[in-house]
Amino acid sequence: MTGSVQSAPATGYRRDIVVFAILGVIIAAVYIFQGSVYSTRVFVEAACYAILALGLNIQWGYAGLFNVGIMGFVAAGAAASMIVSFPTNPDFWNSHGPAMLAWFIVKLVLSGALIFFANLSQHIGAGPRLKPLLIAIAIAFAWIMLSSHMDRMAHEIETKAVWMGGLGLPVYLGWLVAAIVAGAIAWFVGKVCLGLRTDYLAIATLGFAQIIKHFLKNADWLTKGTLTVSPLPWPVPRPEDGDFLFARALYLSVVAILIVVIYLALQRAYHAPWGRMMRAIRDNEEAAEAMGKNVNRRRLEIFIFGCMLMGLGGAILIHFASVFDPAGFIDLNHTFLVWVMVILGGSGNNRGAIFGALLVYVIWVMSAPIASWFFDQLRVYGDLWFHWQAPGDLDARALQMRVFVIGLTITLVLRLAPRGALPEEISHKR
Repeated sequence: MTGSVQSAPATGYRRDIVVFAILGVIIAAVYIFQGSVYSTRVFVEAACYAILALGLNIQWGYAGLFNVGIMGFVAAGAAASMIVSFPTNPDFWNSHGPAMLAWFIVKLVLSGALIFFANLSQHIGAGPRLKPLLIAIAIAFAWIMLSSHMDRMAHEIETKAVWMGGLGLPVYLGWLVAAIVAGAIAWFVGKVCLGLRTDYLAIATLGFAQIIKHFLKNADWLTKGTLTVSPLPWPVPRPEDGDFLFARALYLSVVAILIVVIYLALQRAYHAPWGRMMRAIRDNEEAAEAMGKNVNRRRLEIFIFGCMLMGLGGAILIHFASVFDPAGFIDLNHTFLVWVMVILGGSGNNRGAIFGALLVYVIWVMSAPIASWFFDQLRVYGDLWFHWQAPGDLDARALQMRVFVIGLTITLVLRLAPRGALPEEISHKR
């Protein structure tokens, strides 16, 4: 019995070695056939997605939270980092915009305090029927006050300065603020949604993501809307002198160090009593509640932590692209793809999330050029051997092949390894 228990970790290590060795071969092939400059860009973006996958993994893998609003937290973190780090707009600071913005923040804080105290109204004698009424009145009052002020503020800023501009602060500070903003939004969303059943939680988070995206897309005074903001600063020297490989390698190094730090912190949390408690809540909520655990509070904690990583990953991703475009955040790329990464890698396993992110993103990016090459061969040899005339939109179809290839990949993986390539390691102590 002891030997069988001790052999489980060894089996897991062997699987890790084999899986990451295969990934190493794929990475080497990409560098050989695509060149160092383009390949480094691909793996910087894949590393950013690895941070998003780690955020989703602790929500779904640790606590069973079905979050399909990833795109919203990515967009919120990206917007926050852009505002913090982008250079200042002198026209804005020479207008009445800063004073109006300061008053808006004061009113926002007061509105939040009003809603908070309305939520605690039962402690001052409000009955179960009066409390919802007081909360609804507080929300309505806050909405009327804030929307009226925002309309006047937006008109002032857009007519005098076009948009607010940034604060000109360091990029690393922008990344930190991105995580904090995403966490603050997650706290509000979690307070509203975490008491819901799994399917309703998915619908609610999806709705909040769309609200965030449409706000950023239409808030011209804050984000320039669809006009985009560029070029965004980098935390390392940009390739201004044409040395793209060195600059991208530096950026990749920074992201890789962040992933290592995040991974080690998450592994420590996973094996700590906090992590065991989260998995107990995931596996049997009623039993954990019977043991005196505050289930909703613990779920809120891990929901916030996961969304903070999503906000951080979104900020790192858009700074590398050097462009902030609210319309560029779409569910297919920033929600569905992250879910595929976690499922394929193995939910509950942080190494699996990293592996899934790297593999899926490489497949996602490389499937289009591979399909294009295949269609070119089909066009040439089809005409040569069978006098077949290829459709005119064959090149456009190659780009759509990525969805088919991703679907085929996840189908094969789940057929051969239902728990993912690197499933969660469950220790059985004897």
